[in-house]
Formats: sequence, structure tokens, C-alpha cells
Amino acid sequence: MTDLELATHAALTAGNFLRAEFGKTAVVDEECHHDIKLALDKESQEMITQILLNAHPDDALYGEEGIAGNQDSSRQWIVDPIDGTVNFFYGIPHFCVSIALRIDGEIVAGVIHDPIVQETWTVEKGGPAMHNGNPIQCSKRTKLEESILFVGCGKDGEALKTGMERFARASLRARKMRMMGSAALGMAYIASGRLDAYVESRISLWDIAAGQLLVETAGGKVDLSPSPNNPDTYSIVASNGLIPIEEIL
Repeated sequence: MTDLELATHAALTAGNFLRAEFGKTAVVDEECHHDIKLALDKESQEMITQILLNAHPDDALYGEEGIAGNQDSSRQWIVDPIDGTVNFFYGIPHFCVSIALRIDGEIVAGVIHDPIVQETWTVEKGGPAMHNGNPIQCSKRTKLEESILFVGCGKDGEALKTGMERFARASLRARKMRMMGSAALGMAYIASGRLDAYVESRISLWDIAAGQLLVETAGGKVDLSPSPNNPDTYSIVASNGLIPIEEIL
């Protein structure tokens, strides 16, 4: 089994589990004003971890719910077991499982799986970006006036202020705006030509690792700026590479 096949198997297994649990009463492990952590987040990551590290016990795993494996390994799996946990908890069918493989600091494979809609995006370095087994590419739209943009607003005062200012500027230019609650699915939608750009001032590595390779392979562009105070946290501008996204930043 190739690395991509293994990651896909892990994402589909976790996705089937989450699909079966969707709509049921979920146990909340942690709760704050802007976010929720579910027991299902940990259970999903444990399931993924078991599949990946059973196949490659010397690999490292870095996930939203913690680390596992050999952290000195050059091979690191980057996992978001539920990207869109709040959506899941409130019964909104827009969330996914995201898994990426980074070798020697470079993302070489990624999977994003939406268990409700039954859509799976896969990509590996040197190969095509795929959606349910079919090649995809970013949109060819070149004007903001024709575009649909996804602008995230973050979870703290500074990020919220930046996000809302961008949202206001973009709303005057773009055809439509969206706040969707899943960065990974937003990037998958850019790669599929459904959205034209995604912008957020603070997002975690596990949210966008698989999506970065997917968008870039599908012909788009992803710019990441590391946060000076938060490790593995970035400001992101992802687009089809054609619209003048800098005009709203």
C-alpha cells in the first residue's frame, strides 16, 4: 500500500465512524466561547493513528489532538481528525478528515475526506489533484467581481479584527462571500474550482497541510506566513492564482 493509499484508508475509516455518529448527542471534552472539543475528535485521531503507525511504526504523527510515534522521524503525518468540529456538534453537515504526509519538511501527500457528502480529495507530489478519482483544477476566473471568496476571522480579537476588515473589503468586490467553518474543505473547494480564494490571518498547520498541496497541484497558489508567537500557526492566502486577491488584503 502506498503512502497515499494508506492515508486514504485512514481518512475513510475515520470518516465512516464520524458519519455514523453524526446527528447523535456528542460528548464535549472542552468548551470555550469560540470553540468546542469533542471526545469524537480524540477517538477519530486515535483511529487514524493506529492505522498509520501500525503500517509505519517509526513515523511521527502530529495532530490537533496530540502527537504520537517517533518525533525524530523524517516522516511526519499531519492530522486533523475533524476539521469543522463546531459544525459537526451543531448538526451542520460540513466537516472533514484531513491527513497529510510531510517528509524532510516537505508535504508529499494529502487526503481530505467529507464523510457526509462522500467526497474525497487526494494528491501526491508529482501526480494530479483528484476528486473521487477524477482530475481537478482550480477555476480560471480572473476578476474579483466573478469570484466566490472564503474569509476566515479567527478566534481572538486581533485575528477577528483583521478578518472582518478583509470581509468588508471583499464584500464590495466579490460576487459572493462565504464563512464555512472548515479550512480544509475550503481549500479542497478551491482546488475543485468551486471557490476562488481563502484568506485567514491565523490558522493551524493541521487545517491546511493537505489542502496546500492539493491547491498548488491543481494550479492554484498558497502563501503562508508563520505566526511569530504561535508555532505551526500561519496567516494564509490561497487562491486559484489568477484573481487579484491582494486587492482585498
